[in-house]
Amino acid sequence: MFNNARCQVISRISIICLLFILFSTVAALGFYGLNESTLSIIKDTFLPASTQESKTEPVESVRPDQPRYCLSEKIADLPPNDIALFDMFTVQERKAQGLPTALLEVDPFYGDKVAYLTFDDGPNKDNTPLVLEILRKNKIKATFFVLGTQVENNAELVKEIYQDGHAIGNHTYSHVYRELYQSPDIYIQQLYHNDELIKKILGVRPRISRAPGGSAGNFTKAYWPRLKSEGYIEVGWNVSSGDASAGKANDIRDNVISQLEANKALWSHAIILMHDGSGHGETVKALPAIIQYLKEQGFTFRVVNAQTPPAW
Repeated sequence: MFNNARCQVISRISIICLLFILFSTVAALGFYGLNESTLSIIKDTFLPASTQESKTEPVESVRPDQPRYCLSEKIADLPPNDIALFDMFTVQERKAQGLPTALLEVDPFYGDKVAYLTFDDGPNKDNTPLVLEILRKNKIKATFFVLGTQVENNAELVKEIYQDGHAIGNHTYSHVYRELYQSPDIYIQQLYHNDELIKKILGVRPRISRAPGGSAGNFTKAYWPRLKSEGYIEVGWNVSSGDASAGKANDIRDNVISQLEANKALWSHAIILMHDGSGHGETVKALPAIIQYLKEQGFTFRVVNAQTPPAW
């Protein structure tokens, strides 16, 4: 009996204390006003952590000195000069909202000595950070054709590529030939999937794409009009580093130099294929020497966008 009476007394005292705190808070609001600081105190006092609104970190924007161009509702024009191209909408979103998907025709840019450094199959936690650091030291922008399977596991690297002002291209989701090249529909669906992954990270998605293994021997005639109507810019290459083989850094460097020396017609738009995916540490080692050669020959460096000429 005594215990029950004591419990009732304690309960009443607890209620009185809570009412005192509540009325004190209301009085404070009347005196100080309802501001962000006061709301924060109330939330921290009365709401458990599990019920408080979680904060989602926004995608960091590209640094002011690293321009890029994002297409909006209308495709009225395309980026000038050497700027990476992105889209605020996926193809499915454009179609659902009745927005245009196909890009405007633009004249390709042919310079005197122009190099496009492109990297496929990443991002990779071992190689991509090293490639990015080399590019920073040389103040060069490049183009990264990323795989969906790698994008899923390396979101921070995708952000880093974007924030450094490089171009990003869609290299499909899986890179598995027997799946990709069954039909244009299946190929496009893989591009869609990768676009969605990239947009989830960046808030935008790329407009350029590159077929794994290249379009030659993989695309039928039916692929090209479909890609054009969907608004994708398919990008090949005309200089292969040969780093898909077991070559060492010196071999990779020599492959690039020998092809450029043998065909100086390519110097107006040298699109150099390299890889930053798993197992391509030798490419990282070769990259400084490749850049040094290109600089010594007077090349400028551009990212792939709508103005990049066809490889051949």
